[in-house]
Amino acid sequence: MWSAFLFSDEEGRTVGPPTTGMVGGAAMGGGGAAGGGGGQGATGLANLMSGRSTLGGNKRRRATGTALSEAQEGKIKLAFFVAIVGVVLTVLGVGTEFWVELAPPKTFYNNQTCVAAHLGLWRGCTRTLWVADVDPDRDSCGPAELPGESNCSFFKFFTSGEDAVMFLKTTQKDLNVAAAMLALFSLLLMGVGAACTAASLSREALPFLRPASVCFILSGVMLLLSLVVFHRAVLALLASDQAVPLQHRLSWSASCVGCAGAVLIVGGALFLLLALPFSPWRRCLPGDGAS
Repeated sequence: MWSAFLFSDEEGRTVGPPTTGMVGGAAMGGGGAAGGGGGQGATGLANLMSGRSTLGGNKRRRATGTALSEAQEGKIKLAFFVAIVGVVLTVLGVGTEFWVELAPPKTFYNNQTCVAAHLGLWRGCTRTLWVADVDPDRDSCGPAELPGESNCSFFKFFTSGEDAVMFLKTTQKDLNVAAAMLALFSLLLMGVGAACTAASLSREALPFLRPASVCFILSGVMLLLSLVVFHRAVLALLASDQAVPLQHRLSWSASCVGCAGAVLIVGGALFLLLALPFSPWRRCLPGDGAS
């Protein structure tokens, strides 16, 4: 019955209880042979078990070397949350048309109504307000959030290439198109950065954080550049005709875009720190790391 229990050691040799030696030893009184056979079988079994445990240990070590720790995964998720806040602010700012408000004096047209305008990257709106609703301490018409009759239209920069006319003033389509393209490229880079971050979390690989950090930092810089170019476009609009005096101020959509650019740059910097092969904290404070 012992012949059915055969084992293989690490080198491929078959070991097992030597039944012949044990039987012959019992018949002829050779107890030493039987002890030697039993010792060989126990040694083979011990080698087999140790080989299995060694292989399992190597697999565990390899898995531990490539996997992310819970602390690293938590830090990546925190940095990704910061970047997601920037993405949400970007979508909110780019998708709305309250980048800038334009307002003539509230008594420029008549004493009962006045006209205010607000515009963004894609369209502009004019709103007729009642002078009685405007703050008495305010010289210009507005703000544009007051209730009134609104008329919105998309700019024709991207279709027919025509400039828009507001308050007898003509827009500069080149600057407006440049600001819109910068915002679109920024959104594209945000998508690539989010995909790299998702790949880093799913595959548990830190190298994906480097392109993610570059994408988020570049997207934040492009958003800030888009805001600067748009402001230059507004100044060019105001300087195109002086027949109607206008006051302008950046509104909440532009504030969202500016905050989004700063948040994205911070998120990209966090990803860059997490992708470094060493800890900047321990490098700056070697005494604490050594202790």
